[in-house]
Amino acid sequence: MKRMRILLALTLGLCLLPSAHAHRFAPSLLKVNEIAPLEYNMVWKTPAQGVSNVPLRPVWPENCEVKNASAPQMEDTGVVTSWQLACPDLGVAGLVGETLGVSGLGENQASAMVMVNLLDGRQYQQVLNGQQSEFVVPAEPTVGAVMGDYTVLGMEHIWSGMDHLLFVFGLLLLVGGGSRLLWTITAFTVGHSITLSLVTLGYFDYPVALVEFAIALSIFVLAVELTRTEKHDVLWRNPWWLAGGFGLLHGMGFAGALAETGLPQDNVPLALLFFNVGIEVGQIAFVLLVLAVWFVIRKPLAPWQDRLLPIPVYILGSLSVMWCIERGLEALLA
Repeated sequence: MKRMRILLALTLGLCLLPSAHAHRFAPSLLKVNEIAPLEYNMVWKTPAQGVSNVPLRPVWPENCEVKNASAPQMEDTGVVTSWQLACPDLGVAGLVGETLGVSGLGENQASAMVMVNLLDGRQYQQVLNGQQSEFVVPAEPTVGAVMGDYTVLGMEHIWSGMDHLLFVFGLLLLVGGGSRLLWTITAFTVGHSITLSLVTLGYFDYPVALVEFAIALSIFVLAVELTRTEKHDVLWRNPWWLAGGFGLLHGMGFAGALAETGLPQDNVPLALLFFNVGIEVGQIAFVLLVLAVWFVIRKPLAPWQDRLLPIPVYILGSLSVMWCIERGLEALLA
């Protein structure tokens, strides 16, 4: 058990270090609302920090004319811009059958959610990425599209959230494998599912900056627990309490990402369910990847296990302290 934790720690800790930046509410969002026949309000929100010099820009039919445009404004961790479009040449179908998209997704290795709301009540949503940067507005939305799109969004969120992955990684180091791992991951899942659902459905609100600080603090507490030489305290004997309790915090972080993206108003429960399914699929894939790496390298690294033991714990501790300071300052200034 000890050897497993050491080798997991070394390989995954070092792999995660180069990209050790905390998750910021990820995909871009383009909301298109029909405000009058053949007139549309476009709201574009994209992260303030990008990974490329190529900007992310929404794309709409060429025969639409921009009537009003607002100056970009900061909102939380993103930049928001809006336009009002007049599209008299589209015909009675309006945007149905027309192409909407986002340029620059491939260069930024990013994704975007496009949501369309028409006057007759029809609503559409589509996830775009570097492989599919545009889509044709269909005549009718499908349940399958909602299920698929929000599953993908959930997977992308957990895999782009370094803080969430590091917490799951720390749980693996703490409990090893077997039934303890199963119960601990289950407790984390139950915890974040509860707050994800309650926040998304509007039962309570929370200060985003403070919760982000608390998520970083949860990783620090886990790192401190991993430094204990005597594995007989309450948290080690019952890791599911720690996982479930901090899972409540991480669920609020997931809810923040979902709120940034938006939900289809006629399919809120379905979208919420499959966003959570996507998170779980991504989380399970991460755990399986860690275990697969451990299986491959466990024997070659066995002779150095004692000297390698502190490295991953220091990585977890150092990153969590850095995030605590950064997010603590943000919370004070919020």
